Parts: sequence; C-alpha cells; structure tokens
Amino acid sequence: MAHEFKEISPNASGGAKLTNWFENRFPTAFDAYRVHMSEYYAPKNFNFWYIFGSLSLLVLVIQIVTGIFLVMHYKPDAAKAFESVEYIMRDVPWGWLIRYMHSTGASAFFVVVYLHMFRGLIYGSYRKPRELVWIFGCAIFLALMAEAFMGYLLPWGQMSYWGAQVIVNLFAAVPFVGPDLALLIRGDYVVSDATLNRFFSFHVIAVPLVLLGLVVAHLLALHDVGSNNPDGIEIKGPKAPKDAKGNPLDGIPFHPFYTVHDILGVCLFLMAFTAVIFFAPEFGGYFLEYNNFIPADPLQTPLHIAPVWYFTPFYSMLRAITSEMMYVLIACVLLGAVLAVVKIKLPAFIKAGVVGAAVVVSVLMLSIDAKFWGVVVMGGAVVILFGLPWFDQSPVKSIRYRPSWHKYVYAVFVVNFVVLAYLGVQPPSPVGERVSQVGTLFYFGFFLLMPWWSRLGEPKPVPDRVTFAAH
Repeated sequence: MAHEFKEISPNASGGAKLTNWFENRFPTAFDAYRVHMSEYYAPKNFNFWYIFGSLSLLVLVIQIVTGIFLVMHYKPDAAKAFESVEYIMRDVPWGWLIRYMHSTGASAFFVVVYLHMFRGLIYGSYRKPRELVWIFGCAIFLALMAEAFMGYLLPWGQMSYWGAQVIVNLFAAVPFVGPDLALLIRGDYVVSDATLNRFFSFHVIAVPLVLLGLVVAHLLALHDVGSNNPDGIEIKGPKAPKDAKGNPLDGIPFHPFYTVHDILGVCLFLMAFTAVIFFAPEFGGYFLEYNNFIPADPLQTPLHIAPVWYFTPFYSMLRAITSEMMYVLIACVLLGAVLAVVKIKLPAFIKAGVVGAAVVVSVLMLSIDAKFWGVVVMGGAVVILFGLPWFDQSPVKSIRYRPSWHKYVYAVFVVNFVVLAYLGVQPPSPVGERVSQVGTLFYFGFFLLMPWWSRLGEPKPVPDRVTFAAH
C-alpha cells in the first residue's frame, strides 16, 4: 500500500523539512518510533527496578562494539590465541581498554540480567498475559550463557582451557550418545585448535544472531501486551481508565519521560562500569581469573577449577549431586508422586501414570551414574525458569500485595542463590557439599512447590489504579 506524502509549509525550519523528507520516504521507521517510543504508554509508577532492562540493551551494544574491535586483532589459533590477546593488551592502541570493556561487560551483562529477572520475579511480570515475554527472556538468558561460555575459551588461558575441558566432558556422561556428543562439541578428542575455532565461530556469529533475534522478539512481545508495574495492575485493560483519545490515564509516553529516567540510570551505571575498568578490571579474580593470565597447558591441571562467578550457582548444584545425594532425590521424586496422587484431583489413569513415571525415574536414577544426574540438575535449574508462569498460583501478581511472609521466602531464595554462587568458586569440602545440597533442594523446591505455597495466606487488597506519588 502506497504511503501518502505529507506536505510541509515552505516556511518550516530546515530540520522540520529534513525530517519530513525522510518520513515520506521511510515511513516504517517513523511508525516504529511512534509505536515503540513516543506513543507507547508505560505505567507511570515505574521505580528503579525498571532500569535494568535498558541497561541490558546498553551492555549488549557495548559487547557487540568492543567485540568487533577485538576480532580485528584476535587470532583463533591454539598456537597464537594467547599471544594475540597479549598483543591487544600491550601493542594495539587502546587495546587494553577495549579488552577490559569487553571482559567487564560480560560480568556486567549478567549483573543487570539477574537483577532484571529478579524484578520480574517479585512483581509477577511473567503472569498472564506476559508468559511469552518471560519465555523469550529465559531464552535470552540461555543464549547469553552459551555466548559467555563460548567466549570464555577464546583467551586460551590456563583456566579457560581446563574450564572448557571440564564442562564439555560433562556431556560425555549422557547415556548412549554422550561420548559422541562431547566429540561433536569439541571437534577433537581433547580441547584443541578445532574446539577453539568452533567456539570462536559460535561466539562471534551464530549465538549473537540468535541473541539479537530473541531480544527483538522479547521487546515486540512486551510492547504488544504492555509493561507490568510494581502494583501488578493492568493499565490497558478494558476496565482501565482512559482519556478521550483512548490512552491509559495511569500511563505516560515512554519517550520522553522514561528515556530521561533511563539516561539517569545509564549515567550511574557507566560511572560504576568505568570505575571497575580503570581500577579493578580483574575484580579480585572474579571477572578475570589470575590463572587465565597463564598460557593454556594441556599437561598441567590447575589445583582448583571453577567457572566464572555468573555460572557458579549452577556449578554448585552440579557438584551437589553425589551418589549419596541420589537417594535423597529419589525420595523427593516418590514423595512428589504421592502428593500429586493424594492432593490433586486427577483421573485415575493419570494418577497411575504419575506413579509409574516416578517408579521408572527412580530406577533410572539408581542405574545411571550420579554425574549424569548432576548435569540434568544443572540444566534443569535453568530450564525450570520457563515454567514459572504456570507454577505461580497466587491470586495477586506483585509482592506488594502478597502475604508478608512471602517476602521472606523470596529473601531466602536470593540468599540461597548467593550462597550457591559463593560455594561454586570454593574448593570442594564436606561442609560446602552439604550446604550446596540443601541449597539445591531449596532452589528446586521454591519452584516446584510454588503452586502450593503461593496460594497460602491472605493477600492484601489490590487498588483499582496504580499507586503513584508525583516527584
């Protein structure tokens, strides 16, 4: 369908004439600006928790731009990779700054994404009608983990090499296809030049394309259903108050109001970001491990191998699954089946199927090595996030109006996650193993028991309109 040209007054300013010229020839861009910025109404009671989505986009741009400059000088060759990183750091003009921006950006990415996901958790941003928004977000998280893991090997340092060796070898624990799967990922029988080239291609081309596509889908899905808010009240529903033009009274245009709001958050973030880059780029060995400043040596295993901090909660869950722990997991599976049969109204044949499935899973857990189930638990800890929209059965969305004790449950969940992250960077110990096992059970119990505990207690009255104080 042809677009009608808009006429403009001959006395208009040069800027207005230029804008009109572009709009007549590229109206789609201006329509997108109006739909997603100037005429997109967001709830007027956003707080500081809503800055982390914009910060995630900012860090993504930083990673792409710095990555482009790093690729200009990096050599994806096992004999040259480490030296090329040193060349970037020492000889390329401002190369040290670009490299530190990229390495710090990787950790910053996970910081803002974890906080962004936590905001969605406490305000119920995954609830109807935003299930797809949450699912796309979880897919972004998975892609981000893959991107970080692939990039972790590229410096070809001692910890990068052995970390990749350990993680890839975990796939060999999968029954029947495990060894072939690990060989497919490595491209060789050990982590080698073939592995480096595969990881480089995925890190630079394949995964970023998937990541960008998921980000676009996430934003489009969000703008189709509208943003959630701290009160969990729909501002665009059929009962929501609207003005004469049909715009929600409890909303304001994203631009210019929230662009200014986000710019303030961006400035504060960049201050902290640059402080880390210039004064603590290694961040005590958490952002850049000291062993990674040593060239990879396939003949010398480090005394302690641990992933980067943002993977350590899941690594702790992996290490928590021992042969003794399997009996606890079997008991949990059987108990869950009994509760499902007794407490949930289901047809008899479905109850029989639940019991049969529990018995089969228990037999498999006894017959297959615990290492495999550790991999299942580690992967399941991420996959379980996709089910959150259906686990939560609370009559209200936001933590503001849930029973007060729910806040303590969420607080314990956060503390538990942080403890698991800490244990993941520590050498194995009997005490750490027990704590990580308890933490793993709590992590999964938080989600799997949510259909039960989220309905307990009396919620507080939810207001008809969003609560907002002008400031």
